[in-house]
Amino acid sequence: MNKRVFKDRVYGELAKVTKALGNPHRLEIIDLLAQGPFTVEQIANYTGMSVANASQHLQTLKSAKLVTITRDGNFINYTLAGENVYNAWSGLRELGLAYNAEIEKVVSDFRKGYSNLESVDAVTLAHMIQQDEVILLDVRPEEEYNRGHIHRAISAPIEELDHLLKKLPKNKAVVAYCRGPFCVYADEAVHLLKKKGYKARRLQEGFPDWVLKGYPVSVKKD
Repeated sequence: MNKRVFKDRVYGELAKVTKALGNPHRLEIIDLLAQGPFTVEQIANYTGMSVANASQHLQTLKSAKLVTITRDGNFINYTLAGENVYNAWSGLRELGLAYNAEIEKVVSDFRKGYSNLESVDAVTLAHMIQQDEVILLDVRPEEEYNRGHIHRAISAPIEELDHLLKKLPKNKAVVAYCRGPFCVYADEAVHLLKKKGYKARRLQEGFPDWVLKGYPVSVKKD
């Protein structure tokens, strides 16, 4: 094999990966699967796609070796092939935020509807947790919380948050987090908390980013 053939082949194989990533629905699926395994029906529900459409995108990701399948009884679950897949998505997300001003504008315009929500980064939150200065709410679905969550976080699924507020003191700062920077559960939670008189902010990142940074996590024990 001469060097031209070598380069054509290796870059061609890499292009298959980038082609699989080059679709907004597939990027959203990767972002979701960073939380853990999901069935195609769950993925379709969370992404607003039909089951057939979600299945087609999953097959493309599977062909590119970016997702794998596991069986749980009669259910087939899809999961990321490895940590590197999320690292690639995270890097692409940060690249876009750094060089495509339209992405930041879209995020900013969306959050104006929630009164310009304040956020806190992972470093600051880790310090707040260490100093016992914060009530931390995981507003993802309970199933995702049970798989793994930030240490000391309370499970507060967004649809149950209004009921849980009766148990939360108002003399402490509250931080809500969800799946990632583009997950809107945390925005909805902070908006509700502030309306109820809490000093609330959202975590800039999501749970997978927290894990990648090596900060403490917990798993709910049966």
